[in-house]
Amino acid sequence: MKTLVRPAVTLFILLSIITGLIYPLFVTGISQALFPAQAAGSLIERDGKRVGSRLIGQTFTDPKYFWGRPSATGPYPNNAAASGGSNLGPSNPALKEAVQARIEALRAVDLGNTAPVPVDLVTASASGLDPHISPAAAEYQVARVARARGLAPEIVRDLVAKQTEDRQWGIFGEPRVNVLELNLALDGLRPEKRP
Repeated sequence: MKTLVRPAVTLFILLSIITGLIYPLFVTGISQALFPAQAAGSLIERDGKRVGSRLIGQTFTDPKYFWGRPSATGPYPNNAAASGGSNLGPSNPALKEAVQARIEALRAVDLGNTAPVPVDLVTASASGLDPHISPAAAEYQVARVARARGLAPEIVRDLVAKQTEDRQWGIFGEPRVNVLELNLALDGLRPEKRP
């Protein structure tokens, strides 16, 4: 029995050191050397203060801001420590009720908007942390944001177009708009850009 236990314990300790210490430190060091901003969390700073991450959605509720996708994380929205979707399937009545409630909430803050509500404004992503919306979801909100900020819709629409990211390498994914970056760009509009 001793002849089996000693090599097993030795191998366990050795592999724990290699896979639990050496490998993570090596990979972290390489990533920080080659991709320092991404390795640090893709953080966005404004006036020397961290305002969020480019990779994690934030909840905006003020009508003067674009709103992102709903988040299904708990115990609060966009909780990066509890990433996960709602796990409600298309045949689940709770999903239909949640989507209907979200549509009604969007319609209530933008009474004149009769356009179809884009699906990404009423359904959570698989991670619950998606920082992007589709260009259609941004377009749906242009009139509300422009009205709340006292801007011409064309100015807001132009800003959305500038903030729209193309498919990765031109082939992967869909065009998208990072909500935090769009809202920061809105806050940064110079007075001469205002009507």
